[in-house]
Amino acid sequence: MAYKAVIFDFGGVFTTSPLQNFAAFEKEHGLPEKFIGGVIKANHHENAWAQFERSEISLEKFDTLFAKESREAGYEITGATLVSLLRLELYPEMIDALTRVKSKGLKTGCITNNIPKFDNDAMIADAEKIGLVKKTLALFDHVIESSKAGVRKPEPRIYEMMCEALNTPPQDCIFLDDLGINLKPAKAMGMATIKVPIGDVRPAIKELENLIL
Repeated sequence: MAYKAVIFDFGGVFTTSPLQNFAAFEKEHGLPEKFIGGVIKANHHENAWAQFERSEISLEKFDTLFAKESREAGYEITGATLVSLLRLELYPEMIDALTRVKSKGLKTGCITNNIPKFDNDAMIADAEKIGLVKKTLALFDHVIESSKAGVRKPEPRIYEMMCEALNTPPQDCIFLDDLGINLKPAKAMGMATIKVPIGDVRPAIKELENLIL
């Protein structure tokens, strides 16, 4: 099939995954494995994390609410602590893959869940690489940020918004994300989906290349 557009997640696809930072924090503080992810996934459309990604609450409110949710789950972690774990590093090989997609004439989009005043620039630990992030984002035909759009993955509307912006039906799109929960709505709409392994983006790049060759 000749696909017409490729849509990417940003964090965990073009950068290391926050889950790697969560795991290190859990190990350092003696918390159960995947504890933070469990709190984030619980009631995932309406919890503190979801509200924060849609800019419905302030950082101060998120700090308090996430502390309450994590405390009720067994171990208190403030929202501010969670935000501090979002610093990431770039994957140059995925940027190269995006460039190759563009060279083939396909449309490109980016759907990223992020939080207010902590955009894709702020997620990069090395300030010198922020310029590269800006150049990467400029390669996309359209970018949707949850904190600005007021809707987030895996809410179906955000995928619909991207298809509308690219003027491309879902069945002509490929979507890459590191979280299975975010891939499910895209697949249900008719998109081809690729799960990006945490810590190694190369298998996903190979799978993408096989689809667009």
